[in-house]
Amino acid sequence: MAESKSAKAEGLIYKGHPLRRIDNLIYYGTMAEKYIIMMQVMDSKKEQDLNLATKVSVQLQLTDPNLKSRDRIVKKSEKESLYAAMDIAAIWLDRALAGREK
Repeated sequence: MAESKSAKAEGLIYKGHPLRRIDNLIYYGTMAEKYIIMMQVMDSKKEQDLNLATKVSVQLQLTDPNLKSRDRIVKKSEKESLYAAMDIAAIWLDRALAGREK
């Protein structure tokens, strides 16, 4: 029982990194690291009772608070589904944190 409470307090984890959602923005990673991924759902369509993302902007960003927001962006792309966006986000973040972001 204690495990489920601690997992719930921790939040969602995908491939070893935390996921946080604020409205149509999804942050993947932690601000304690050098890089983080920001995904923005740009467009969605209604499929039965669910809203499915049809256009997602993905950005690999530096977490340095001293940089201007436009200077933090290292890479960016647009994907046609949240699945494709999460796939590229996981690859970019793992490579960037390993020191081979290009």
